[in-house]
Amino acid sequence: MAASPSQESSYSARHLTVLEGLEAVRKRPGMYIGTTDSRGLMHCLWEVIDNSVDEALAGHGNDIRVTLHDDGSVTVSDNGRGVPVDIEPKSGLTGVELVFTKLHAGGKFGGGGYASAGGLHGVGASVVNALSSRLDVEVDRDGKTWAMSFRHGEPGIFDGDSPDSPFTPFERSSELRVIGKVKKGVSGTRVRYWADPQIFLREARFDSESLVARVRQTAFLVPGLAIEIRDERAASLDESGQPSVHQFQFDGGLGEFVDFLAVDAPITDTWSVTDSGTFTETVPVMDEETGHLVSRDVERRCDVDIALRWGTGYDIEVQSFVNIISTPKGGTHLAGFEQGLVKFFRKQIESNARKLKAGSDKPEKDDILTGLTAVVTVRVPEPQFEGQTKEVLGTAAVRQIVSKAITRGMEERYASSKKTEKTQTAALLEKMVSEMKSRIALRAQRDTQRRKTSLESSSLPAKLIDCRSKNVEETELFIVEGDSALGTARPARDSEFQALLPIRGKILNVQKASIAEMLNNVECGAIIKVIGAGSGRDFDPEAARYGKVILMSDADVDGAHIRTLLLTLFFRYMRPMIDAGRVYAAVPPLHRVVVQHAGRKPNEIVYTYSERELNALLADLRKRGKKYQEPIQRYKGLGEMDADQLAETTMDREHRTLRRVRLEDAHAAAQMFELLMGNEVAPRREFIVDNADDLDRERIDA
Repeated sequence: MAASPSQESSYSARHLTVLEGLEAVRKRPGMYIGTTDSRGLMHCLWEVIDNSVDEALAGHGNDIRVTLHDDGSVTVSDNGRGVPVDIEPKSGLTGVELVFTKLHAGGKFGGGGYASAGGLHGVGASVVNALSSRLDVEVDRDGKTWAMSFRHGEPGIFDGDSPDSPFTPFERSSELRVIGKVKKGVSGTRVRYWADPQIFLREARFDSESLVARVRQTAFLVPGLAIEIRDERAASLDESGQPSVHQFQFDGGLGEFVDFLAVDAPITDTWSVTDSGTFTETVPVMDEETGHLVSRDVERRCDVDIALRWGTGYDIEVQSFVNIISTPKGGTHLAGFEQGLVKFFRKQIESNARKLKAGSDKPEKDDILTGLTAVVTVRVPEPQFEGQTKEVLGTAAVRQIVSKAITRGMEERYASSKKTEKTQTAALLEKMVSEMKSRIALRAQRDTQRRKTSLESSSLPAKLIDCRSKNVEETELFIVEGDSALGTARPARDSEFQALLPIRGKILNVQKASIAEMLNNVECGAIIKVIGAGSGRDFDPEAARYGKVILMSDADVDGAHIRTLLLTLFFRYMRPMIDAGRVYAAVPPLHRVVVQHAGRKPNEIVYTYSERELNALLADLRKRGKKYQEPIQRYKGLGEMDADQLAETTMDREHRTLRRVRLEDAHAAAQMFELLMGNEVAPRREFIVDNADDLDRERIDA
C-alpha cells in the first residue's frame, strides 16, 4: 500500500534512500510477509522474536519476554548484547537506525556477527518497521539506555505514547537519544511496535495459541533459554482480571522435544545423532577496491542435530528446522534425512530378509517412517530459502550432509553390542517388515475391490440399510449400537437421505491393534467399506459416500465407551473426516417427562438430557403448580424409545441436537487417545486417580 501524499511530503531528503526501499515493502507486503491477515501479522512478530533468539543461540542471552498489550501493540525484550549504537562508517548511520531502516543490513551478513542465524535475509526488523504505524526501540548498552522511534520506517520523535501522537521526523541528522543509565554489564534490546492498520486487514489478530506453540518449540531447540509470553489483552484475562502468562525453559534439548511430540508407546529409546560437514558455495561478495560484486568460493560448515524414536503407533511426526527456524514444508535437509533412513533400512532388511521373512519385497518410505517421531535441525551460515517466509530450505549441499549423518548414526546403533539396543533395533526391523506386509495386503484387497462392478451388491455389507439419495451434501450415515436400536431407528429415519449401519457391541480398540488386525475386524472393515473413502494415509474425503457420519449410541457408560472406540477408529484411520467437521455424535434424551394439563388441553412432552436438567425442570413445574406423570420414564437405551420418539429427539433435522466432533489441537488429541486407549496402563491409572475428584457422579449410569 502506497503512503498518502501527506506522508510522502513529510519525508526528509536525508531519508529518501532508506524510505525508497521501505516504500517497496509497504506497496507489496506480501513479498516479504506472505499475507496481510493474521498470518502476516504473526510473521512480523516471529521476525522480531527470531532476532532475540539469534542472540541466545550465539550465546549472548538467555531470557526473552513477549508482551501482547491491550492496545494492539507488542513488546519483545531480551538480555542479549543489544543492537550496536555506534556509527557504521559506510552509511554514517547508527547501528540501531541501520538495522531498522535498511533492507539487507545487519550482523547476519559476512559471518562476523553470527555463525548461523534465523533472520536470514536481514529484512526482518526493517520490514516490521516499515509495516508499523509506530516502532520504539530501546537498547541497554555501554552503561546507558539508548532509544529511537520510527513512523512507517522513518526515524523521528513522537510527542506522546501512542501511534497517533504528533510526530516530528529528523531532517538533517538522526538522534539516538540517551534516556537512562544501566548497571555495568547489563545489556539487551526492547522493541515495541504497533502494526499499521493501513496495511493489515481489520480482522488480523495475534494468535496466542500459535504463539505459545512456536515459543515452546523454540525453548526446546535452544536448551536453557527462558521465554515468557504475557497476554494483557482483555479477551485473555482470567476471572480475577490477571493477564495469562506462559513460561518455557527446557534443558533436555531435542531429545526432550521428541518425547513431548511422541504420543505412542516407544519401540526404541530416543536416539540422538550429531554430526557436521562442509561444502563449498559460490557467493557474490563486495570487492572493497572496485566496489562491485564478484563471485567467490566460500567454504561453509553445516552442523546437523537430530533426535528420533519409533513407537508402536502408525502416525509420522517429523519436524525440521534451519537455524531454529521451522521449515514446515521441508527442504533439502528433510529430503536428506528421509533419503538416508530409507537407504539404510532397505539395506538392513535386505541383509536380514530370511530371518525377518521379508521375501523379495522392498520396503517403501512410509513403511520405514511409520511410527517415527523426529526433530531434524541444521545450522548453516546464510541458508538459501525459497522465499522470505522461509518454509523450504533450498541449499542443495545440505541434503547429502544430512543423509550421511543419519546413515552414520544408524550404523552406530546397529553395530552396538548393548543388549537393550540390540533388542530395540531388532524390534524396529520387525515393525517395518510388518508395515510392508500390511501395505501389500491392503493394496491387494483394494485391487480386488476395484475389480468388482458397481452392479455387485457384495461390495457393501448386507447389514447396511442405505438411503436413496446419492447427493453427498445431504446424506447421513448413522452408525447405530445394536440390533434393538436398529429396529427402532429404521422406521424413524428419513429413507431418502439417512442410512443406517448397525454394529455389534464394542468394536476393536484400534489404538492397540495393527493395521492388519483392524482390516480383519468385521465391524471396522464394514465401517471403512461403507464410507468408501479408504483408510489411513490413502483416505480421500472427497470419495466419502456420506456428507455426515453420526455416531448414535446409548446414553450410558457402555454407549460412551462404544462412541470412544468409534472416534478412535476415525481419528487414526479417517482423520480428514473429523478435520472437515463431518463426524457427529447424536444426543439422545435421558428422560421423558409428561406434563399434565387440566381439562381438554393435551399433555405436553418434555425431554431432558441430564439429571441436572431434569431436576431443574421438575422444580420449575412444582413452582408453577404443574403436575407430571410418575414414574418419569428413564431411557437406558435407544431401543426403549418408539420410532416417533427417536425421530423427534435424535434423527429429525428440525428437532434433534448433534455434537460436532472437532479437532482443534491434533497433538493434544493424539496424546489423549494414546493415554486413554493405548497399551500403557500406568499413565492411564495415574490420570484416573488424579482426576477422580473432578468426577461428576450424576453422569454415571448405575
